[in-house]
This record gives sequence, C-alpha cells and structure tokens, in this order.
Amino acid sequence: MLHSFGKHKIKFSVLSALLIASCIEPFNAVFTDFESALVIEATITNEVKQQEILLSRSFEFDADGPISEPNANVRIVDSGGNTFSFSDQGNGLYLSEESFGAQPGVDYQLLVTTSDGRDYNSDQTPLKTGTGIEQITAERIVNNDGQDGMAILVDSFDPSGNSKNYRYEYEETFRVIAPSWQPVKLVPETEFGCTMILVRNNDLAQVCYETNNSNQIIQTSTEDLDEDRVENFMVRFISRQNYIISHRYSILVRQFVQSDEAFNFYSTLKELSSSESLFSQTQPGFLQGNVFSSENSEERVLGFFDVSTVSEQRLFFNYDDFYPGEDLPPYIDPCQTSSPVIANEGGCVLRPIIEIGAGVYAGDSGAEPGSNQGPYLIVRRICGDCSVLGPQEIPEFWIE
Repeated sequence: MLHSFGKHKIKFSVLSALLIASCIEPFNAVFTDFESALVIEATITNEVKQQEILLSRSFEFDADGPISEPNANVRIVDSGGNTFSFSDQGNGLYLSEESFGAQPGVDYQLLVTTSDGRDYNSDQTPLKTGTGIEQITAERIVNNDGQDGMAILVDSFDPSGNSKNYRYEYEETFRVIAPSWQPVKLVPETEFGCTMILVRNNDLAQVCYETNNSNQIIQTSTEDLDEDRVENFMVRFISRQNYIISHRYSILVRQFVQSDEAFNFYSTLKELSSSESLFSQTQPGFLQGNVFSSENSEERVLGFFDVSTVSEQRLFFNYDDFYPGEDLPPYIDPCQTSSPVIANEGGCVLRPIIEIGAGVYAGDSGAEPGSNQGPYLIVRRICGDCSVLGPQEIPEFWIE
C-alpha cells in the first residue's frame, strides 16, 4: 500500500550522489522545502485484470499515515484511442471499471483530474516486455548477519537479453495455531453478577491463516552480467525465530520487468527513504518521476506510472521440511498466564477482562479458595484465539 511523504515544510541538506549501476542515466532528486504534493503509484501490467492506481497526499512526519486523494477522475488512454476509466474504491485506491492488460506495441498515458479541478498526466509509456520467473525455491541459510533462517530465491532467464531490470513483490500466507487455545471458554453465568462458567468454545479460533504483503522495494539488474540471468536472487529472508514459519508457509512472488527509467526511479527512492515503505513520509527530499501537473510545471508531483510485464509463482513449505525435530520458533506473544480473582471489594474482576476480550481461558489454576488467585488461568486473546491475526477460512489457493 502507498505511503506518501511530508507536507510539513522541512529544510533538507543535500545527500551525497547516489551510485546507480551501469549505463542507466541517474535520476535527479531535488532537495528543497516543499508543501503537500499529490502522490501517484501506478503500475499496469500485461495481466488481464482490474488494474489498480493509488492516489494520496504527502503528510507530516507525525501524522498517522497517508492522506488519500478522493473523488478524482482517473483514466488511462492508449495510442489506439482506447480509454480505461477508474473508479474510487476509498482509501486512495482506484480500480479500472473493466479488466484489461497492457499490450506490446501500444503506448499508455495516465490522466488524473482531482476533485478541485487540477489536471495531471504521465509520459507516454510503452509496455516493457520481458521474461517470466523460471522457479522460486526455499533454502535454509545463515545470512550475512549470522542469522539462521529461510531464504526465498528466484531464478529467471531472458535469452534475448531485453529484460535486464527486475522488481519484486511478494504476498506471504502462513498457518497460525493458537498455542493456548482451549475447547471451552469462560462466559458470565448470569446477566448480572461476577460468577463465570465454562461452556463449549464455538467461536475462538485455534487454526488461522495470516497474510502479509511486502513493503520493501526489491530490485535487481543483470545489466553488468554476461547474460540476462537472475540466479538465486533472495527476495525474502525469514529468521529462524520468526513465528510465521512455525507450521506451513506459502509465498507468492511477483516479478516485474522494468524500463531503465522505472528501475532508476525505484532505486533512487529506495536510497532516499529511511524506512522500508514504498513511498515514505520520511523521505528527505523531492524525487521527480514521470507524472506532472498539466497546468503548472512548478508544482511537485511524486510518483511513477509504469507499464510492466509481470509473472508470478507460488511456493509452499513446512517447518519440518527444514527443521526436522527442532523446537518451533517463539510465538508472536509470550503468552504468559495470570489467574485474576473473580471479584474483590471493588466488584467483578474476571468478568470485564473476558467481556472486553482482553483475556481468554487457558486452563484451571488450581488455586485454593481464599488465596490471591482465582480458579482460572487467563492469557491474552492472541494466544487463545488466532483470529486476531487472520481468518479461519482456508485460502482457495492453499494446498497441503
């Protein structure tokens, strides 16, 4: 998802020149004071689907997140005279009203009119054709920081030598098993009062499937190699201590073939950004892409309109495939138990903990009557109900 950068006026010092490999012409980043700017993230691909465009406004360093740009008129026109309109889905996301895929030999241009009547456009951009992923593999390694973990590696080869510039995204989905899940749960015995009873657990989930998307700029280039071959390029490293590989893990890797201009823009953006987000609010400067104001050449617009060939592959593995007989990674929460009393002089203690979802039943404490402990062990909800992390439904793509 798009993350734009500061509308707060800030004075920045000039960074040292960035080293961009090979013959790709460097992109210029202007370091100066700047106000709120329209931020455009738009990559259309050769896949026949509803294409996505993200519009937002830059935001202050201390703001909660990007400010979406609503009610814009967004369309793409091609050199064949076709127009593809996009509709506002909320939160800055615009989807094409019909499915389409970019075609070779056709130029595409993005046009945006904001709700206040300002017009913006991109350069005419052709589809960068290229090659697909040959394979993705998982390998247990020790990385350069001495961490044991899993590397997700990509191989690709273009015998024509025309691809050269590659950008990657991934979507990872993994099975989560709540370590403190119980087949029974606590509920109030009556509408009023402090007494709790155990009943059958029909809603707190034991097995769930969490999904995360990449939030880094991941690129590689074969420009300086003898052939256009990507070999064992690591798009993801997962520490042995990360709970996401505890059971079954899946990753969908997407490979985008980029033009020199697009590759250079994203490379520079990665260098300038102090976070791993795609368009960060902490980026120290203004980076000009290929989208501009149609009316005011001095107005700053951040973003890039890219037209790219994309391919994807999915991989599955189990923890035992690479760590047979070894202890599981620590869960996302330490899952420490407590045993609060049912009530004290101030009123009910256990009931509100259960009712607001701050804790769930994790077993019997065995405490004697009159002690400072209650009869039930309580643990944070995330430990006994994995639906905090993801849905219970098995994804359609999932295979065992």
